[in-house]
Amino acid sequence: MSVSSKIRTSIQKASWIRKMFEEGALRKEKYGPENVFDFSLGNPNIEPPAKVGEILRELTSNTSPGMHRYMPNAGFVKTREAVAHYLGDINDLSFGPEDIVMTVGAAGAMNVVLKTILNPGDEVIIPAPYFMEYNFYIDNYGGIVKTVNTNPDFSLDLFAIERAIHSNTKAVLINNPNNPTGRVYRKEELIQLGELLDRYSKRHGEPIYLISDEPYSKIIYNGLKFTSIFNAYGESFMVTSFSKDISLPGERIGYIAVHPLMADKDIIVEGLGLCNRILGFVNAPALMQRVIPFLLEDSVDVELYRQKRDLLCAGLDSAGYRFAMPEGTFYLFPETPIPDDVEFVRSLQDENILTVPGAGFGGPRHFRIAFCVENDTIERALPGFARVMKKYR
Repeated sequence: MSVSSKIRTSIQKASWIRKMFEEGALRKEKYGPENVFDFSLGNPNIEPPAKVGEILRELTSNTSPGMHRYMPNAGFVKTREAVAHYLGDINDLSFGPEDIVMTVGAAGAMNVVLKTILNPGDEVIIPAPYFMEYNFYIDNYGGIVKTVNTNPDFSLDLFAIERAIHSNTKAVLINNPNNPTGRVYRKEELIQLGELLDRYSKRHGEPIYLISDEPYSKIIYNGLKFTSIFNAYGESFMVTSFSKDISLPGERIGYIAVHPLMADKDIIVEGLGLCNRILGFVNAPALMQRVIPFLLEDSVDVELYRQKRDLLCAGLDSAGYRFAMPEGTFYLFPETPIPDDVEFVRSLQDENILTVPGAGFGGPRHFRIAFCVENDTIERALPGFARVMKKYR
C-alpha cells in the first residue's frame, strides 16, 4: 500500500472545498475561465494594501547580516513585542512578547496549540457549522471532535455546549467571525461561554481551554463590533493570520496569543515553542515576521467585500433563496430548497457555478458561497443561481 491506511481514509474524506476548486480548474479548461463562476475557495481577490509592497521592497534590499537566519522558535522578539502592544491596545489586558508565538499561518497556529494541550482521547467541542479542516487538526494529536448545534441564527447554543461537556473535555473551539456562516459572536454570548467554562473547569479541577480562530476579525459589516475572547475567559488561546484581512494567504504568516493570566502559562508557552519546532514549522517565515509590525493596524478595504455581499444577497433574495445575512467574513451560507445539499450543488455545477455543500461543514441542507470574487463574476452567475432555484421550486 503506497500510503498509510489512515491517510487513505482521510483522502476519501478530504475537503469539499478543494474538490470544488479542482472541479473548477477542469471546467475552466473545458469551457473557458470566463464562463465558470468559482465560489468554492476563500482565496481573497482584493490585493494587499500598497504598503505591503513598499515594506517588502525595503526589507529585501536590506543587506544587514542575519536578516534571514534562524530566530527563537516563538519568533523575533521585536515582532512579538509589536503584536503584544497591539493586543494590549485593543483589550483590557497587558500582553508581553512571552504571550505571543509567531506561526505559519492560522492553520499552523491551530496545530501548535492542539499538539501542546491534547492527550489522546481528549475531546474538543466545536459548534457547527464549522471549518472542516478542524477535524484533521484535532485527529493529528489523538483528539476527538465533538460537534454541537448552533441556534437557527448560528449564534452559540450554550445549552448544547454545556450538555457536551464531560470529564474528557479539553477545549472548546470557535471560529469568530465564523466560516462558513459569517456569524459574528456577540459580547454577551462570549461572556456567558466563558462563565460556563470557568464553572466546569473548577468542577473538574483543571482548565477547559477556549480556542478562538480569528483570521476574519477585521472583516465585519454594518458597524458591528468584534469582541475578543480575552475579555471573556482567562484560559484562552487566540489564533489568527494575515491571510484574509491583509490578503496574504500564500505568505503563511500568523500567530498564537495566550491570555496573559492563563494558569500554567509558563509551561504552556514553553510547550508552544517546542511544538512549533517539532511539528516541522521551526519558526514562521523570517521576512514576513519583519513585515508584520508595520501592518497590525491595517486591512484591505472591507467596504469592497460588503458591496460584493450586498450584490450577491440581493440577487439570491430575488431568486427565492433563504439565508442569514453574513455579518462578517466573505462567505454566505444559504439553505438548499431540497434536503440533499450535494445534489443541489451538483445542479449548480451544471450552470458552471462552483460552491461547496454544507454537509462538509457540519451544516447539511445549506451550501457555502465564497464571494471573494470579482463583482462581474457575481453578476453573471446570478441568472444561473435563479435557474437552479426555479428547477427545484
